[in-house]
Amino acid sequence: MKHDCTRQSWNVRKLRGAMALGTLTIFVLGLPAQNRAWTAEPPSFVNWENPPVHPVDLSPDGTMLAVCNLPDGRLQIFDVSSGVPSPAGVVRVGVDPVSVRFRTNNEAWVVNHISDSVSIVDIGAMRVVATLQTLDEPADVVFAGEPLRAFVSCSQVNTIQVFDPVLRAALSEIPIDAEDPRSLAVSTDGLTVYAAIFESGNATTTLGGGNRRNIIPNTVNDPEGPYGGENPPPNNGTAFDPPLNPVLPTPPEVPLIVRKDDQGRWLDDNGEEWTEFISGSKAGRSLRPAGWDMPDRDLAVIDTATLNVSYVSRLMNLNMSVAVNPATDQITVIGTDATNHIRFEPILQGRFIRVKLALIDASTSEVVAVALNSHLDYSQPRVSQELRDQSIGDPRGIVWNAEGTRAYITGMGSDNLIIVDLGGNRAGLQPAIELGKGPTGLALDETRGLLYVLNRFEATISVVDVDSEIEVVRVPFFDPTPGAIEAGRKHLYDTHKNSGLGQIACASCHVDARMDRLAWDLGDPSGNIKAVTSVLTGGDLNLGANVPGRNDPEPFDDFHPMKGPMTTQTFQDIIGHEPFHWRGDRNGIEEFSGAFITLQGDDATLSPEEMQEFEDFLATITFPPNPFRNFDNSLPSDLSLEGHYSVGRFAGEGGPALGDPLPNGNARRGLDLFRFGSSAPGPGKSSCVVCHTLPTGMGPDMTWNAELGTFEGLDLGPLGEHHVPIISSDSATQRAIKIPQIRNMYEKVGFEMTKTSSRAGFGYFNDGTYDSL
Repeated sequence: MKHDCTRQSWNVRKLRGAMALGTLTIFVLGLPAQNRAWTAEPPSFVNWENPPVHPVDLSPDGTMLAVCNLPDGRLQIFDVSSGVPSPAGVVRVGVDPVSVRFRTNNEAWVVNHISDSVSIVDIGAMRVVATLQTLDEPADVVFAGEPLRAFVSCSQVNTIQVFDPVLRAALSEIPIDAEDPRSLAVSTDGLTVYAAIFESGNATTTLGGGNRRNIIPNTVNDPEGPYGGENPPPNNGTAFDPPLNPVLPTPPEVPLIVRKDDQGRWLDDNGEEWTEFISGSKAGRSLRPAGWDMPDRDLAVIDTATLNVSYVSRLMNLNMSVAVNPATDQITVIGTDATNHIRFEPILQGRFIRVKLALIDASTSEVVAVALNSHLDYSQPRVSQELRDQSIGDPRGIVWNAEGTRAYITGMGSDNLIIVDLGGNRAGLQPAIELGKGPTGLALDETRGLLYVLNRFEATISVVDVDSEIEVVRVPFFDPTPGAIEAGRKHLYDTHKNSGLGQIACASCHVDARMDRLAWDLGDPSGNIKAVTSVLTGGDLNLGANVPGRNDPEPFDDFHPMKGPMTTQTFQDIIGHEPFHWRGDRNGIEEFSGAFITLQGDDATLSPEEMQEFEDFLATITFPPNPFRNFDNSLPSDLSLEGHYSVGRFAGEGGPALGDPLPNGNARRGLDLFRFGSSAPGPGKSSCVVCHTLPTGMGPDMTWNAELGTFEGLDLGPLGEHHVPIISSDSATQRAIKIPQIRNMYEKVGFEMTKTSSRAGFGYFNDGTYDSL
């Protein structure tokens, strides 16, 4: 099919590539090793699992409805003059269209996330009349200002681009000092643009502990700390909750997550204060400068006349959509907030996410936060299914009526729609309106009293009568999505099916099959040791232990249930690269079935058949094109590192000092210093690909067989899966860690410990304590 070829050609043309960060040059590897069924030839349908941002819009005269058909790369046009969407035309646009806005009755702008472009569509002619190139990963567009300008959020580069909509020319770029601006809205007077920061964080960060490489200070071990150096510290007064398993060996020393409160104090989950070690006189003991802070910017406010930017902070960690109340000019942001500073998995069970609405006064920036699931008190990990079905999860769309008395909010994970009043309280005739699978964008036609909602996961449009609050019709349109994706997607997103309170799913943290940019301590003091029994070594690279005849005779320590903070990992291209988790302590996706009970609070695990559906779906998810390769897929030799600074810990003579801007990077060094196939770099040379081998950056591929020490190349062994090595986590102890892939390192920038202001609280390594590679 033509649409399949188009998606694949873009994947090949842009690809993914190189990124240089810190004082080392990092080679971000090329085409991914995909699911083993795809190794012979690439798939015809490429699934990047990108989310819609504003995929539905109604023409100013209310006669046409434009809908982004993301998987097909088209704009669907419907005539809604009768109230029921009737197909009026289809226009091919770019790859992965995520937003559409009408500028006039006859002109719509479509934002293409993978193509890095905006397609301008002539509605009457049903064709694209112009294409604007944008910066990386555009997400939304709005029209505002005098004279009128188009503002496009470019999420990956934290920039808002400004275009002249008449001349169709780029005018300026507005840098946003926050991570991942996406959803946009405009004030009622048209003079202010609001940008919701998708990955803003929640003012949590990690204090180092237990590190044996002496790179990150072991702040938790500091004898002047709140616990006198006790590590791990208790979470319930002087004790652990749940109590420590008496048969466990001594827990390993680990880092600790702390969160800033409304008074600016940095506290752990036991209420003990670490402010002096974060921003005070002892900040140097956590490698931070005095006065260090994470402003936690959630909403960017842009003056269209001056292009000056101000910020609203402390809303939530994932700001998914923004809208303006047309009657009050009040700004409203919907999203989720994580309680990731709380340990441990039994305590977090079913209760680690809150779904929120933030109401912001446009003139004073005063914030009122409202819980959208007010029927939940979070005292228990599960409630009745009836109450679960009232919950909203993964909120993605919001629209207000003209009087400002009702807002309609979609739950992509809960497959429903809720109605709230001016204060954000539930106001519908029923707790929630059930819709199709994955409702996201929505448009309100008040003339006809109808609401149009895109059900992303089933390619339908739900039409809801706003008076009766009933879905009156559901209109399908063409969807090329393969069956494996349709069957398995629910296991990632469905909050009603897979959680005890109805508000969370795997995608609550693995957002859109990616990351929430946070760390979590999901240890269990009452848990049990898991033995390291897998054949997981580096072959000729001698990266591991536990294999007879290897040079390193010491076995790895068995996996302790008190594992400390771990940053959320992506689900992109993980199947076929087992084992899972940072430590490599899960041999396959099937070993996560218990997490639906122990972590998400559900009543039962998924069946083996459902887990296979989940695995088949995850096997389709791939990395998007890397923005740092040249367009012809070559590696850049002069890559700007503007905005990145030396940490000074590895700088040699003549190198940049602490906090100095980094010089341009040369991505070729990742290959030039090490020729793949030799057993070691040359004298005096080092390279990332010694361990992070091509093509995935995960280490050598091997087959895990039943017999210890048996390798058969790429042939499938009795257990039928490829595996990659585990190594010593700190090169000083036998605590195991899997060699992680390095294809999304550029997604983890923002954590900064050389300056007093940081856009993120977590960076690199398994615990997020490193601000630079």
